[in-house]
Amino acid sequence: MTDALFDFTDQVVVITGGSRGMGRSMALAFAERGADIVIASRKIEACESVALEVEALGRQALPIACHVAKWNDVERLVVATYERFGKIDVLINNAGMSPLYEKVSDVTEELFDKVIGVNMKGAYRLMALVGERMVEAGSGSIINISSTASERATPHAEPYAAAKAGLNSLSRSFAHAFGPTVRVNTIIPGPFLTDISNAWDLDAFEKAAKANYALQRGGQPDEIVGAALYLAGPASSFTTAAEIRVDGGT
Repeated sequence: MTDALFDFTDQVVVITGGSRGMGRSMALAFAERGADIVIASRKIEACESVALEVEALGRQALPIACHVAKWNDVERLVVATYERFGKIDVLINNAGMSPLYEKVSDVTEELFDKVIGVNMKGAYRLMALVGERMVEAGSGSIINISSTASERATPHAEPYAAAKAGLNSLSRSFAHAFGPTVRVNTIIPGPFLTDISNAWDLDAFEKAAKANYALQRGGQPDEIVGAALYLAGPASSFTTAAEIRVDGGT
C-alpha cells in the first residue's frame, strides 16, 4: 500500500473472534497493509490456521486461545500481546454470540450471562486494559463490532440485542474517557453471511432481504473491511464516539 491513510506497516492489531467470518477478513486485510496480527478466539486451532495465512503475507501473527467472557483470559491476552510486541495500536472487539431459542422463557441464567459476557463484558475489560495503555503511549484506535439488533426490536435475540446496545453505550463512554489521544468507534453490521448464517432459514432470509433491504441481500465477510480500515487509521482522525452502519440498507 502506498496510501498513507491506509498504511498499517509495523502496527499491531488485536482482533477477538479473529479466526473466522468478519474477524478473519479483517485480520487478513490489516496484514496485507503491513500490520502484525493477534488472533484471539476460543479455539486455538482456528487461531493458528489464520495465523498461518497472516504469516504467508509476510507479517507476524500471534494466535491466542481466549474466552473473552473470562477476565483472566482477557488479561492473559493483553499480557501476552505486550510481551510479544510491546504495544497495541488497534483493538477490534469482534467476538460475539447470538444463540437461538424458541421463546424468551427458554433462556437460562447461564445462557443469559454467557451472551452478556461474550458480547459486552469482555469488550469492556479489553477496552479498559488496552485503552489505558494506549493513552500512556499517546495514540490508539479501538473498534467495537455491534449489530443492527442493538437499534431495533429483534425477536428471538433479546439478550444479544441488549448486550450490543450496551456495547454501543460503552463505546461512546470510552471515547470520552480515553480522548483526545485514543479514538473509540463502533461498526454496526446488519446480517452478514458468516458461519452463523448456517443456522438460518436462508430461503426466508433471501425473501426478506429482497423485500426490505436496499441492497436486497446479506453481507459477505470481506465487506466489513472498508469500515474497519477507515476507523483504525488516520483516515478517521477526527472520528470518535461514532457509529457506522454497514447493513445493506436494512
